[in-house]
Amino acid sequence: MKDTFDIAVFRGDGIGPEIMQPTVDILNMLADRGGYALMFSDCPAGAAHYAQTGEALPTASMQAAREADAILLSAMGLPSVRYPDGTEISPQIDLRKAFELFAGVRPVRICAGQRTPLNMPAGKSVDFVLIRESTEGLFHTQGCGEVTEDEARETLLITRRTSELLFQFAFRLAGERKSSGRSPGRVTCVDKANVFRAFAFFRQIFDTEAARHPELASDHAYVDATALWFVQKPWEFDVLVTENMFGDILSDLGAGLMGGLGVAPSADIGVNHAVFQPCHGSAPDIAGQGIANPFAMILSAAMMLEWLGTRHQNAALLADGARLRGATESVIAEGITVTGDLGGKASTKEAAGAVGAALAAA
Repeated sequence: MKDTFDIAVFRGDGIGPEIMQPTVDILNMLADRGGYALMFSDCPAGAAHYAQTGEALPTASMQAAREADAILLSAMGLPSVRYPDGTEISPQIDLRKAFELFAGVRPVRICAGQRTPLNMPAGKSVDFVLIRESTEGLFHTQGCGEVTEDEARETLLITRRTSELLFQFAFRLAGERKSSGRSPGRVTCVDKANVFRAFAFFRQIFDTEAARHPELASDHAYVDATALWFVQKPWEFDVLVTENMFGDILSDLGAGLMGGLGVAPSADIGVNHAVFQPCHGSAPDIAGQGIANPFAMILSAAMMLEWLGTRHQNAALLADGARLRGATESVIAEGITVTGDLGGKASTKEAAGAVGAALAAA
């Protein structure tokens, strides 16, 4: 059984390095106790690196990521640093496309006691996963759309190959959630098939995959209705799967249900590679102040451990991923040692330290 894992670390921009370091410290603590080794390699990239060198994602960093067992990436990009065409620096999207990380996994969980803008009915809980296709859709022509004096065009692309991989992933995840007792086992295809032929094509491929899984339920929802239901009845969802742009928007709404982007982790997963990163941005306005929320970064690291544990059949990694997620969620739900965005007064170091203390006490 493999017990040493190479992790490519992209520390990011703005608050990125501030939330990455305590996360790496926690991971090292878990590894020391869990009998496995995590070997971290720093990979320069991002907007600040581009401003200094003219390179957003150096070849050496891309190669290190390619050879790693997993990629841990912090917040990337700075609004003030852009390419000549006006778009922002986004190496994370370059990695998604280069490694064909088609499944953008965005879990939405609201634990007992956690702050939420929802008026939660008694006895209801929210625990669903939004899967965003991450390599094509309306992001297909990013950086190379057609612009003239009078009009601009971007091309939406949906391919059969990527959609099949995406839906296979979604139904596999729903099956795993059902087997573990976490959910009833249902996949919802979120689209706009009533208007666009591309989404009718997307839905057709979904239905073909759904027919292969009679043990799981499947249904459809239009994206505008889904946005409404996220607010009205999010406890009814299990696994949702959608196009890139729709997923980009809905994932932020899902984060809002949990109390903000500061508690929203994510993963972008392909056949052979995976990137784990917080959903939020680099927040340059608070960089260097030591008040950034580290929870989304830590929860993304928990997802990394669970993915590595599943991929390499390593029970210790699986257990530590679940422990890290549980410890972080307990700190968030307690609401005492949390940062200002969650209504607390804790520093980044104090918030991360509370997670470490919860792990030690478990």
